[in-house]
Amino acid sequence: MAGLLTGDKQISGNLEQARIVSKRKPHRDLDLSLKIHPIRKDIIPLKDDAAIKNAVRNLLVTNFYERPFQDDLGANLRGLLFEPSGFLTEIQLRDNIRNVINKYEPRVKINNIDIKDDIDNNSYNIFVNFLIKEYDTEASVEIVLRRLR
Repeated sequence: MAGLLTGDKQISGNLEQARIVSKRKPHRDLDLSLKIHPIRKDIIPLKDDAAIKNAVRNLLVTNFYERPFQDDLGANLRGLLFEPSGFLTEIQLRDNIRNVINKYEPRVKINNIDIKDDIDNNSYNIFVNFLIKEYDTEASVEIVLRRLR
């Protein structure tokens, strides 16, 4: 344990852990399920790691040209649904996911992207496992891309 003398007070304990905790910024995001708080009658926001997971999910389900003035924002995964199912399409899906997260979400580091082709249901099951840098915790997002025809 290290101590630090400031003025007439002495601070003791794990100062490195205190520095890490003090650098964390609170993250808040709107929960798109729009759940209402029973007492406040207001929408319950997502906080910290849940907000970051929601931001990653929103990036993955967004296609190009869906957001005004941000035409390259998104992974354009639905655009690849009608490509022939196979190894090349999975590589393109993986590259799109990696590119959009690296470009627009600096708070996370990708650990693993697992893509499973479900030919019988005309869908892809996508699992993205990532590390939230600020909280040093792992999180994952699961997305099912399904063709409706």
